[in-house]
Amino acid sequence: MHISSRIAFMSSSIPKTLFFLCFCVLLFALIPCINANEKSQQEESDRVLKLPGQPTSPHISQFSGYITVNQSHGRALFYWFFEAQSDPANKPLLLWLNGGPGCSSIGYGAVSELGPLRVAKDGASLTFNNYSWNKEANLLFLESPIGVGFSYTNESSDMSKLDDKFVAEDAYNFVVNWLERFPHYKTHDLYISGESYAGHYVPQLAELLYDHNKYTAKYPLINLKGFIVGNPETDDYYDYKGLLEFAWSHAVISDQEYETAKQACDFKVSLWSNECNVAMGIVFNKYKEIDIYNIYAPSCLINTTSSANTMPNENHFSHSKVQSDGGMRRMRFIAGGGYDPCYSNHAQDYFNRIDVQTALHANARVAVNATVKWQVCNDFVFKAYNYNVFSILPIYKKLIEGGLKIWIYSGDIDGRVPVIGSRYCIEALQLPLKSAWRSWYHNHQVGGRIVEYKGLSFVTVRGAGHLVPLNKPSEALALIHSFLLGETLPFSPNQ
Repeated sequence: MHISSRIAFMSSSIPKTLFFLCFCVLLFALIPCINANEKSQQEESDRVLKLPGQPTSPHISQFSGYITVNQSHGRALFYWFFEAQSDPANKPLLLWLNGGPGCSSIGYGAVSELGPLRVAKDGASLTFNNYSWNKEANLLFLESPIGVGFSYTNESSDMSKLDDKFVAEDAYNFVVNWLERFPHYKTHDLYISGESYAGHYVPQLAELLYDHNKYTAKYPLINLKGFIVGNPETDDYYDYKGLLEFAWSHAVISDQEYETAKQACDFKVSLWSNECNVAMGIVFNKYKEIDIYNIYAPSCLINTTSSANTMPNENHFSHSKVQSDGGMRRMRFIAGGGYDPCYSNHAQDYFNRIDVQTALHANARVAVNATVKWQVCNDFVFKAYNYNVFSILPIYKKLIEGGLKIWIYSGDIDGRVPVIGSRYCIEALQLPLKSAWRSWYHNHQVGGRIVEYKGLSFVTVRGAGHLVPLNKPSEALALIHSFLLGETLPFSPNQ
């Protein structure tokens, strides 16, 4: 019997109400399939087939594009995602954030530190990173907040609202909406990672996810398991106390300059005195001569007018951010040291190319053959940011009690957020000791030190600066492997 005849027969032989109900059941059964197909198409539309200058092998499965985080204001955050090199269906999802505020997780984390592709010195080609963290996880980079990299808003007043709370809420909406676009990752374990001012971003996003997970009737359940942060800004008092002591103990400043700053500065107050501003200005001026983010690395000597070098950096920064009330606050994070001190210049050259932005789906908002002005760090975001959170330690206490897995790691030759300040921060938590301070080994050499507390582990990386995966890529890969898999870092050179 022809299908139309069958339907006619059914409609005439059964009550119309029953027929309608059967039809509705069938329709609702098909809706998930239709939605899944739409999501699959949306996901595939973000697939990056190949980037200009990308090596032909190995194969890299990558996606990039925009996730709307506020529909009414037209706020959208840009992401770049790499599937794990093996077994992506079973490996965790690792979100990476850079700090600044105002610095790009694409320019730093993705192509300078821990992503599978790095921008070569010519600024036109890419090389494969053998120590990429997508060996261990599905790796998601986010340019946050709005104004950073390719991320944007259509409401200019949003830029005056930038603070930690605003950034955390947008990042939360990003995670939720990204998982809607990539629904097969909803069941994966989620970890959050980052460095520098992401020492604020990462715990605050984790706290928001943790809090919302308690109300699954209102919010989607996100499978958050923990977070890891490197050289993180955590508490102003301990961080600045550590900065001053590190500068003195590593022969950057004299005994007299150290004593003057120590007597003049009360880092417990949010606004520094004029005497403290002057004393700390001397400290920061000494750091102009070297790279504060890696005190033993060479500085970039490229003479260029690109914004990568005209914005404040380690060699010619205004020594502090001076707010309208005269209080000296946060230093500008723009460049680190490492094997190639000019890496951020190369990234800026690469991401301002039309063909690169087109391949990344990053210039959809501009006219054909036009580019978005991409900066490795946006100085406007840094200056517009409202610095109203002075300590993240209460969040650590809360999330430790909540059972999240938490690690802090520290490159031990970073002068900006030095290991001394991070040790002070951890000591202030007064956590029960699980495993005493000891060395850990990598390739038969001391990789750094580790101490384990109840609820938190602290790891140092020997000879690394502010950007650990750039300076010590092999050690950094060993560290994230240990964190994600729960395997103990080797405590013997023969392991």
